[in-house]
Amino acid sequence: AGGGERETEERVWPGINRKSEVPWLETVSFGGVCISLWPAAGPAEESNMLVFLALVSVALVTIAPQSQAIVIYTGWERHALVGSEVRLSCSFFSWRWTSEDVTFSWSYRPDGSRDSISIFHYTGGLPYLDNKGPFRDRLEFVGNPQRRDGSILIKNLDYSDNGTFTCDAKNPPDIVGRPSSVRLLVFDKLPVQAGVITGAIIGAVLGLLVLIVVIYYLMRFLVARRVFNLSVSKHGKKAKGKEGSQQRQPWRVPPLSFLSF
Repeated sequence: AGGGERETEERVWPGINRKSEVPWLETVSFGGVCISLWPAAGPAEESNMLVFLALVSVALVTIAPQSQAIVIYTGWERHALVGSEVRLSCSFFSWRWTSEDVTFSWSYRPDGSRDSISIFHYTGGLPYLDNKGPFRDRLEFVGNPQRRDGSILIKNLDYSDNGTFTCDAKNPPDIVGRPSSVRLLVFDKLPVQAGVITGAIIGAVLGLLVLIVVIYYLMRFLVARRVFNLSVSKHGKKAKGKEGSQQRQPWRVPPLSFLSF
């Protein structure tokens, strides 16, 4: 090389072609795709190369799909009767559009047990039901994945179905999320829930307040009417008294002064 310029380097390995036509940059070609990798010499060239690599890294991070957290929702607790059916709802929130690769998974842990068993899985647009576990022939998928609904329906409930049901959902690339659980309690007769009792107490208190207000205004009306009647009666007696005094005055003979001659 002359005049401070370097000759073009060509190195050949199996499947890789390296070629450099820039004085401070080497290029690696994989199947026709060229990628500039590392400087060939000098501190100044190395500094320029580091800046170039930093810019490329930022561009790749910006373009590449990033995974974000997914939030899964289920109820807290469900009550049902023996022999009936119950719907266990599961939905999720994600910043991205619903993916075609969305998945739902349900697991079940009976009361008194530490181990959970898989009872349902939805993937690739198809539901896979439990055919050998405790819910065989009793579990049905009633959700709509495109609306982010992964609900299931359990039929012909029994006391042995008491336990915790956990739902997990993935909406690629959003796959990081905490599963949500709902507890199922099966009864022979549904108990009165605390919300019903609280509502009844609030309703009774409000009804009592309304009754007190009505009684208060009714008493004011009756008192005002009583005062009005007494006032009218008093004025009526005064008027009658004046009329009576005028009627009871004696008849006097007019003076006869006009008869004198």
